[in-house]
Amino acid sequence: MSGMKSSTSKLRRAFSLVELVVVVLIVGILAAVAAPKMFDTSTKARESATKASLSVVRNAIELYYSENAAYPTSGAALATDLQKYLKGPFPVSAYGKKDASVLDGTAANGTTGWVYDKATGNFWVNDTTNFNAW
Repeated sequence: MSGMKSSTSKLRRAFSLVELVVVVLIVGILAAVAAPKMFDTSTKARESATKASLSVVRNAIELYYSENAAYPTSGAALATDLQKYLKGPFPVSAYGKKDASVLDGTAANGTTGWVYDKATGNFWVNDTTNFNAW
């Protein structure tokens, strides 16, 4: 009897199929929970960049108003009128066609760049889905 080995003393050298399936399921659940949070960061980054650009341009418009007692005359000339109040080029919108063009108006049409209301000095991103949030 001393030469016989019992089956309980054998060393396990591999994982069972059930253990592998459980591990794969746990990793899948963790990935399903974490993936949406990781992929949403690009949208948040675009929103933060757009809000920062809006703040910079709005401050430049107010500086222009304080020196000239009037708002810039049109959206097309806004980049030129505000050049001395901005460091660097006129900001590019992170939404729509992602350019620095400025349209005159009071509401977004979602086509390109920014919207500027020359009567009130209001400045928004030209994005119809989030227009009221800006």
